[in-house]
Amino acid sequence: MFNQAEQAALDNQIIPPGRVALGVEYMGGNYSGWQRQAHVPSIQQYIEQCLETILRHKVDVVCAGRTDAGVSATSQIIHFDSQVARPLKAYTRGMNSNLPNDIGITWAKPVSDEFHARYSATARQYRYVIYNNPLRSGILNSGLTHVYQPLIATSMHEAAQALVGENDFTSFRASHCQSKTPFRNIHSISVEQHMRYIVVQVKANAFLHHMVRNIVGSLIDVGSGEQSVHYLKDLLELKDRTKASSTAKANGLYLVAVDYPKEFELPMHDMGPLFLTN
Repeated sequence: MFNQAEQAALDNQIIPPGRVALGVEYMGGNYSGWQRQAHVPSIQQYIEQCLETILRHKVDVVCAGRTDAGVSATSQIIHFDSQVARPLKAYTRGMNSNLPNDIGITWAKPVSDEFHARYSATARQYRYVIYNNPLRSGILNSGLTHVYQPLIATSMHEAAQALVGENDFTSFRASHCQSKTPFRNIHSISVEQHMRYIVVQVKANAFLHHMVRNIVGSLIDVGSGEQSVHYLKDLLELKDRTKASSTAKANGLYLVAVDYPKEFELPMHDMGPLFLTN
């Protein structure tokens, strides 16, 4: 339950110079992706500009996972190094008052120099939300992908289990993926139906470029009956991206959780998105 006095005390806590971690959520539809780029808007660009205004020095932000254009996040984790002391509310309320409305800071915390938003992470979790209905939604179309043909979620879930474990995901990586190895370890993957919504949830140690969206594209073909439940298993063995389905759209994908060792004691945040609970 919200306690105003406790929140005020937390807001006024002074964060000393040093490494700071932030929780960030955003809707990715208006951005070229997380990573700063010339001449196009990015989430990193707006966050760094905001921090530089607050701290009055240059800031380089590191994130847990660089999301692509159109991809959203409910639990992106970032870190940066501050040269000055600031109250916690400067990083939360202060930043939120200066960021675009579709980017928000959910928490702030001082961390040790050993913490690294990317390299300290032990797992990342994504959710892909499909609105499975003959007609599109008028109010949620920026936060999910519309698939009009009926999908069988149980078939999609069965097919997805072939991906669990450490595998060569060549069939599910983008052609321009720069990773040195196609091997990744999927800890869990599930497909569940919630009324008109189908949610694909994938947790892995790390992901290749477009890996989740390519998996979802193939699962959609299984769910619609165009492919059998053995399709994803066959694709793993083929190790050929050209044999897999089209890449699913970006607007249904969310980075919803990043795992770190317990000693960093990072705050927990609802995974979401929107109407979904943990």
